[in-house]
Amino acid sequence: MKLKKQVTVCGAAIFCVAVFSLYLMLDRVQHDPARHQSGGNFPRSQISVLQNRIEQLEQLLEENHEIISHIKESVLELTAHVDGQPVLLPYRTPNGSWVLPPESRPSFFSISPQDCQFALGSGGQKPDLQMLAVASVLPFDNQDGGVWKQGFDITYEPHDWDTEPLQVFVVPHSHNDPGWIKTFEKYYADQTQHILNSMVLKLQEDPRRRFIWSEISFFSKWWDNISTQKRAAVRRLVGGGQLEMVTGGWVMPDEANSHYFAMIDQLIEGHQWLEKNIGVTPRSGWAVDPFGHSATMPYLLRRANLTSMLIQRVHYTIKKHFAATRSLEFMWRQTWDPDSSTDIFCHMMPFYSYDVPHTCGPDPKICCQFDFKRLPGGRINCPWKVPPRAITEANVAERAHLLLDQYRKKSKLFRSKVLLVPLGDDFRYDKPQEWDAQFLNYQRLFDFLNAHPSLHVQAQFGTLSDYFDALSKRTGIIPGLKPPGFPVLSGDFFSYADREDHYWTGYYTSRPFYKSLDRVLEAHLRGAEILYSLALSHARHAGMDSRYPLSDYALLTEARRALGLFQHHDAITGTAKEAVVVDYGVRLLHSLVNLKRIISNAAHYLVLGEKESYHYDAAGPFLGMDDMRLNQDSLPEKTIIKLDTSPRCTPSSGLGQALSLLVNSPRVRVLSEEGQPLAIQLSAQWSSATDMVPDVYQVSIMTRLPALGLSILQLYKSFDSHSTLTSSVHIHLHGRDLPVRPREVFPVRIIPATSDDFCLDNQHMQACFSGLTGLLQSVRRAGEEHRLSSEFLIYGTRSAKDKSGAYLFLPDGDAKPYAPKEPPVVRVTEGPFFSEVASYYQHVQQVVRLYNVPGVEGLSLDVSCLVDIRDHVNKEMALRLSTTIPGAAPPVPEEAASPGQLLPHASHGLHPGQAEPPDPAHSPGPGGVQPTQR
Repeated sequence: MKLKKQVTVCGAAIFCVAVFSLYLMLDRVQHDPARHQSGGNFPRSQISVLQNRIEQLEQLLEENHEIISHIKESVLELTAHVDGQPVLLPYRTPNGSWVLPPESRPSFFSISPQDCQFALGSGGQKPDLQMLAVASVLPFDNQDGGVWKQGFDITYEPHDWDTEPLQVFVVPHSHNDPGWIKTFEKYYADQTQHILNSMVLKLQEDPRRRFIWSEISFFSKWWDNISTQKRAAVRRLVGGGQLEMVTGGWVMPDEANSHYFAMIDQLIEGHQWLEKNIGVTPRSGWAVDPFGHSATMPYLLRRANLTSMLIQRVHYTIKKHFAATRSLEFMWRQTWDPDSSTDIFCHMMPFYSYDVPHTCGPDPKICCQFDFKRLPGGRINCPWKVPPRAITEANVAERAHLLLDQYRKKSKLFRSKVLLVPLGDDFRYDKPQEWDAQFLNYQRLFDFLNAHPSLHVQAQFGTLSDYFDALSKRTGIIPGLKPPGFPVLSGDFFSYADREDHYWTGYYTSRPFYKSLDRVLEAHLRGAEILYSLALSHARHAGMDSRYPLSDYALLTEARRALGLFQHHDAITGTAKEAVVVDYGVRLLHSLVNLKRIISNAAHYLVLGEKESYHYDAAGPFLGMDDMRLNQDSLPEKTIIKLDTSPRCTPSSGLGQALSLLVNSPRVRVLSEEGQPLAIQLSAQWSSATDMVPDVYQVSIMTRLPALGLSILQLYKSFDSHSTLTSSVHIHLHGRDLPVRPREVFPVRIIPATSDDFCLDNQHMQACFSGLTGLLQSVRRAGEEHRLSSEFLIYGTRSAKDKSGAYLFLPDGDAKPYAPKEPPVVRVTEGPFFSEVASYYQHVQQVVRLYNVPGVEGLSLDVSCLVDIRDHVNKEMALRLSTTIPGAAPPVPEEAASPGQLLPHASHGLHPGQAEPPDPAHSPGPGGVQPTQR
């Protein structure tokens, strides 16, 4: 208390001195002997003198204002230190490394050895099939199998079904991509709405007809545009089992690039829509077009209470092996599951594609004759030169026996005598004529087969769950349980190849900008959902929900659906046409802007001490955005905070991390919400390897918040810089003659030519770099050093017709080391909270950042690359990491890599200068020619 009084008296005295000085200054101006009054008429020279005096007075007033502000800050700081702890700043040791002051409380990100123990020592039954083991023994030799080119000849005995007849379920379907060649809206207008309108009419014409649908994004849009009577008809069709909603996700998601949060979110969005509007919960999963299948998807579907699922795009060699061992149906189990709690029954389609020529049996030439959309006179035909024929009394017997032969051969690949036969393709059934052609001709075939008991077959239209239910009944188990005699499998089905060595791994990195934008939107969506929920809960509890912008909920739903739409297997994969990609980008950016608005509104309400003063103003939001994107394909530009002697308040959230802001002055001071001064790292903002951005400075602060925490930081323009720690910079030019324009705030050490290696370290680890390349070489932690080297490589593409593209990775050989024309410029920045090495090559910029913070973030290296290889047409750049860290997968030597292995260093993209890639989804199939046109 005594110290408080002393501080107050001292501050008041200084303030009085400042006021008295101002008085003397004004008095001096008033009694200036050079000033003469002459009735308001001044000579020109006197006016000039008066203007100078006024300017001097303004300058003195400004200086006095700064002095008073400085006094106020000092008094606030002294007062804060009375009740709190003194500011503990990071400091440098004699060897140059930064040391943070000890933590006052344990880190929220501390790691316990027990955190990952759930996956160790799992007991219970081992799976019968483990995909790593299966792939290691397969030859991947691509031998010609005859009419089933990727398989083998199938034989059977005519009496194999005498004791147990064959039960066939033909499942009509239409695969509707929510964007690919056309945009989502264009597909809906041109085809999807017509498919669904005809579906309602045609299914009602015969109760034996069935149909399945999976893309709820399209279905919900159609639902919003139909009448009440048609909605009631849809509910009747679903309730009567004629129409089944399979999987029920917003889209049929990609399973390689999508984050599991987004996969769950789009699944929830679709399931909630179905529950609300139709009152149904999906039972079976349907994934015919994702380019490979992840083990995550069966886990999510099982947790969503689905009991069975179907997959299609699996490497043809694995399909052949599973067909030969009758393992195409299995219980899919997680690798870490000690029992069967994650099991889901899975059916793998055995042949090349999900179109009609590759679903009735092993011979596409015959199956195509039973795709009645291809009847003569239509827009598409059979590439095998044998067209379908309409079924009549005269030919029904011959046609039925021919089709039954394919059914029987296909059934020999499975362990039960229940057979699934999909009947459809992309955007099928968009004309009423196709509904009639398929349903009427197949019903005539079914009627003939069912009317002849000697054939021992029962054929009918069915839904996906009809098939799984019949299989469960035949095997005597409840749907969802393991049928006796069926194998258990663990692992995933990557990488996918549909023929030869056409590995669909190019899409892993195609259009990486939009893959990044997807993750940004995903993070903002989660933050917006949390903050909106907290703010609304507080507002309702306080009886202020009428004053809170409840319309933000609609924006949340819109953003969730935009994110869900982008999980589509032709969206996040980067395999859509350019105009479609732009449409996705516009949707993502629009939702991102809306989510920032939701976050701002919620943060505004939550940080207010007096909630009654809250006022929502849509035209003038209280908080601004932290960054802006001018267009859907623009990189974000961080907002520059303009400092003044008055505080600028910035909400912050996060757990024990370094928060970075841009300000317009190096004279910055940051206070916590409690008024405690915070240590800051002041760094330059760079526009190139050697040029600093003028009047822009990066401020990094250590923030510590609990879970769901939100705090306010106060930023001042201040001349008190004792808590500001400036980064040091040295630039390796490697003999290049480049101008370096340092600012006086940041001394820059220029190293014209050297190849000496150097290291960066924090309290957890040390990272060492090559002085010549600026690339990572090794890391040291807990006294142990491990090699962790990186290098850039270049792949060429083949000169043959089939090239690398948005889908495929088809290099012309082994990768070659990247050889730029000039050595890189390497810029090294060191500071208390982060240090980084930025290497500028001709075609790529790499930044490796090491955070000096407690917890997990301080145990990691942040590596980012910006690539521009527009002058390298048909070239691909890759970053290879090689390490001796225990537990990390060793790099596969390229000369030893088999066609079945994805090289871990491979990186791919849509190449500059290359035409839009052809879609290989229906590339020439096992029949040797193009089976269908998309």
